[in-house]
Amino acid sequence: MRLDDLRVFVQTADAGSFSLAARQLDIAPAYASGAVMRLERAIGTRLFVRNTRHLRLSEAGERYLPHARAALEAMAQGQRALALGQDEIAGPLRLSAPSDFGRNILLPWLDDFQQRYPRVSVQLSISDRAADLVRQPLDAAIRYGALMDSSLVAQPLVTDLRRALCAAPAYLARFGTPDSPQALRQHNCLRYFWGDTTYERWRFHLARETQTVVVSGDRTSDDAELVRRWAVAGHGLVYKSRLDLLPDIRAGRLREIFPAGYGEPAPLQLVCAHRSLLTPAIQQLLVFLRTRAAALLAG
Repeated sequence: MRLDDLRVFVQTADAGSFSLAARQLDIAPAYASGAVMRLERAIGTRLFVRNTRHLRLSEAGERYLPHARAALEAMAQGQRALALGQDEIAGPLRLSAPSDFGRNILLPWLDDFQQRYPRVSVQLSISDRAADLVRQPLDAAIRYGALMDSSLVAQPLVTDLRRALCAAPAYLARFGTPDSPQALRQHNCLRYFWGDTTYERWRFHLARETQTVVVSGDRTSDDAELVRRWAVAGHGLVYKSRLDLLPDIRAGRLREIFPAGYGEPAPLQLVCAHRSLLTPAIQQLLVFLRTRAAALLAG
C-alpha cells in the first residue's frame, strides 16, 4: 500500500470526482484513477461505485474512509514530531576535547551551556590523543591544528590562533630569556605526546622565514595540562596554544617570550565524522563556543 494512493483516495472521496481531485493535487486524472485502483487491489475491495457520469463511495469505501483519514493524520503527526525533535536543543552531546582546554576552559563553558539548555546531557572525553570519530561513539571532537583527515567535517571555532612560547618569571630569572628559536637548545623544554609521537619539533614563523627547532628537556607527559603546570611551577619552557596559556599569562604566572606572530598556527575546530551529526544541539554549541572563545581572547 502506498501513502500517495491513500491520499488520492481521501481527496477523491472529498471532491466527488477523479478530475477535481487531480486538479487539487496537481496530478493527471488518469494518475488519480490509477492510484485508487492500486489501493483497491491492495486491500481487496472496491472503494467507489463508478459509472460514466457519477462517482460515489461504496459501502466498503464509507467504512474505510475514516481509517484512511486517521492513517494520513497519524503520518502527519509523526512528521511534525520528527521535525520538532530535530529543532529541539536536547539530548546527549558526546564530545572529546584536549586535556588542558577541556578541563580548564571548556568545562565551565559547558556548565553554562547546560544551564541555558537544561535538556542537553554531556558526555565528555578528555585526551590529547585524537579521537577516532568514525569508530568511537562521539558526536564531535574539539581539536587544535590543521585537519589531517579530509573525510571529516570541520567547523572553525577560532581561526586566527597560534601557539605561544612561555615560561614562569622564576625560570627566566634563573636561566635567562631565549632571544631566538635556536636558543631553545640551551633551555629545558617541556614536551608532551601528540598522538603517538612526542611534540618536540617546535616551529616558529619569523618575519622572513620559518624555523624548526628540535627541543629537549627533562619532563614529558601524555597530558598537556601537566606540561602547563610544570611551566607555571618554573620547571621549563612550554609551547602550546595561546588560548590554553592565556589565563596564566594575564595573571602573571607565565610570561610570553616571543611576539605573538612568531607562534605556529593552531586553529581551534569542532570536528564531526559527517554532516548528519551537525544536529541543532551541535550547531548551537558551535555558536556558543565561538562566542566564548572570542570573549576570552578579547579579554
